[in-house]
Amino acid sequence: MSRIKNKLTARTVETKKTPGYYSDGGNLYLRVSSNLTKTWAFYYKKEGKRTEMGLGSVSNVSLEQAREKATELRKQIANGIDPLSERQQQEAESKAQRAKMMTFQQCAEAYINAHRAGWKNPKHIQQWQNTLAQYVFPVFGALDVKIIDTGLITKCLEPIWLTKNETAGRVRGRIESVLDWATAHKYRQGENPARWRGHLDKLLAKPSKIQKTEHHRALPYIELNGFIEQLRQQDGIAAKCLEFTILTAARTGETIGATWNEIDIAAKTWTIPADRMKAEREHRVPLSADALTILKDMAAIRLNDYVFPGTKKGLSNMAMLAVLKRMDRADITVHGFRSTFRDWAAESTAYPGEVVEMALAHAIKNQVEAAYRRGDLLEKRSRLMDEWARFCNTPRQSADIVPINKKAV
Repeated sequence: MSRIKNKLTARTVETKKTPGYYSDGGNLYLRVSSNLTKTWAFYYKKEGKRTEMGLGSVSNVSLEQAREKATELRKQIANGIDPLSERQQQEAESKAQRAKMMTFQQCAEAYINAHRAGWKNPKHIQQWQNTLAQYVFPVFGALDVKIIDTGLITKCLEPIWLTKNETAGRVRGRIESVLDWATAHKYRQGENPARWRGHLDKLLAKPSKIQKTEHHRALPYIELNGFIEQLRQQDGIAAKCLEFTILTAARTGETIGATWNEIDIAAKTWTIPADRMKAEREHRVPLSADALTILKDMAAIRLNDYVFPGTKKGLSNMAMLAVLKRMDRADITVHGFRSTFRDWAAESTAYPGEVVEMALAHAIKNQVEAAYRRGDLLEKRSRLMDEWARFCNTPRQSADIVPINKKAV
């Protein structure tokens, strides 16, 4: 090793134009190539042979930085470490780590693919992809999933937490799911920084303080008879579909997706398969005489496999809403008629709540009750739906006008 150090100056390094090696001392050399490219080199003996180790170009590594690197390498040699072998080993380990590295976006895509078969609605997959691509990937999609922390997550959520809180809540939940998946696959360790309880709930405003609960606008059941009269004056398949939806207390998607192979006219039932139900359980709907009449009308104009056909498949999601707008009833929603049915059943009938809830295909929240209830109460629900149809079909009664007795005034 050269005992004299710091022979070069920054000016010398800048102005050297002659190819060759110029010692700075301490095993550090400035190397000027034939085409005047300047690089740093560290020389040491390895098993009696002179070994060269590059330290980078002058344009990227200053004289001071080159000297610092040379100092570290001399320390390694003093400790019996071969600097070149050590660097090669570190590079190999780094390369192996990069090969094993998963970015957040890669983990998200893997998570979606792993769950794709279990998500019955293609729109659910699309919503996952779209929200992550819009709000998450631009912030940390390309980063190693193991380094995703609270700061990155809040950076992603804060811009939309107050203005789009419902969307932000879904994004947070999706990030949490992806990170849990990554942890289970050993791509990261530790607590999930996207968890809400006991963590992000201390950093972000509670959704209940931001969101205003908006229920589906429903028609009071005492006004239903008049509404049905007006509805029957409307032409078109969508009007028939809306009446059928009201009579069966079904959801929009269940009705517009109904196919003829789900209908059993003889048994007076409509069996909706599990993959079209929100609770992912098969649901049998008893059909009243009025519902069967609508099916008879639709069978007469059958276009395809859908009970209520659209241009290609079933009606669109907006078809029944368009009927309401045409009737100048933008104040109510299609889904709201389920609330109308629920209110009517609670206030005008003596049917137990579980019968009504089952008619609405609501999941049983009480796990013990769910375990013991094996049947679907079809017979009781059939009577309930017949009464509902009679109520819907009852003409409005004009209020009796009582003349004022002038003498009594």
